[in-house]
Amino acid sequence: MLGKLKTGEKGRIMNIASADKFVRRRLLDLGIAEGSEVCVKCILPFGGPVMVESCGQCIGIRRKEALRIEVERV
Repeated sequence: MLGKLKTGEKGRIMNIASADKFVRRRLLDLGIAEGSEVCVKCILPFGGPVMVESCGQCIGIRRKEALRIEVERV
């Protein structure tokens, strides 16, 4: 799960089907699809979002949505 990665860890997106349809659409619009490699830049405290970098851009994903995205550590 993307939400389980620590700051600085990298992973490859395996499945985004469990995420909310709007989150899936936004990720696909940004070029982040299954097979994309992502790096966790920071995890904000108190249940805040997870900042992820992919394709040279940084995006924030709600932690509950990040926990629905399956990744494999790289």
